[in-house]
Amino acid sequence: MKIIILSRGGANYTTKRIKEVAKERGHKVKVISYTKCYLAIEKGKPVVYYKGEPIEKVDAIIPRIAQSYTKYGTAVVRQFEMMGVFTTSSSIAINRSRDKLRSYQLLSKYGVGIPKTVIARENVDHKDVLDKVGGAPAIIKVARGTHGNGVVLAETPKAAKAVMQAFYVEGVSFLVQEYIEESAGEDIRALVVGGRVVASIKRQSLDDDFRSNTHQGGVGKPVKLTNEEVRTALKAAKAMGLPICGVDMMRSSKGPLVLEVNSSASIKTPELMTKRDIATKIIEYVERNAKGKNRKDKVGA
Repeated sequence: MKIIILSRGGANYTTKRIKEVAKERGHKVKVISYTKCYLAIEKGKPVVYYKGEPIEKVDAIIPRIAQSYTKYGTAVVRQFEMMGVFTTSSSIAINRSRDKLRSYQLLSKYGVGIPKTVIARENVDHKDVLDKVGGAPAIIKVARGTHGNGVVLAETPKAAKAVMQAFYVEGVSFLVQEYIEESAGEDIRALVVGGRVVASIKRQSLDDDFRSNTHQGGVGKPVKLTNEEVRTALKAAKAMGLPICGVDMMRSSKGPLVLEVNSSASIKTPELMTKRDIATKIIEYVERNAKGKNRKDKVGA
């Protein structure tokens, strides 16, 4: 097969591993920076160009779209979809995963456990919003963000009000979430590929940081998921329409609560910590599915 990995960095661990495995299995594979693609649109003839040449006769694409390039990156993915090329993540699924409010609405609709969450923007009744999630301490985060950026722990009502007012002044939509004390500073990432959890790690923050993201200095180690956690991860992936993704969860007294479903989750820490060959699982998924038609997105939002 001819496979294209849409990625800004060929030296990125995940991109390199997927490319290596695809080549080892006899596929023609190329890493293309989606930011350097341009799209020609006319009646019945969508084309993607790269370095002045049309990209043709492609069997599958594997999008690795960065948060800061979501809009243009998903436009490139959509163009390939219009050309009938199989993609491991649809453009609409990537877009919905990048919008925290949209994600929580969908997870709630499909019965996936999530922390109590309130979305706000205007100069709201701060006390009422805080009360809705159980009071302080509370987590306040921008509606769009990744790697733990734009997330604040407000330990008192006064601090929560100050953060909400600051976001209001900046014109930023924000989420207020209940603080899960028993899971402070740690979470679980489950890597899902084609309806199976292929690896799972627990991420623990360093020092007193309540965020466990490895991008924020957290460390990971292998963890065995409970049956309920496996079911939750798979249900979350299905709710978001993402056959390949990372599902971030917290363990709580109420059971597993999903924090985020990441459409371009790194496989570096999970592979190195668990010794699982996740890259091969991804290419096997492409091999099983690329020859058929693109699956219709049935999530509906």
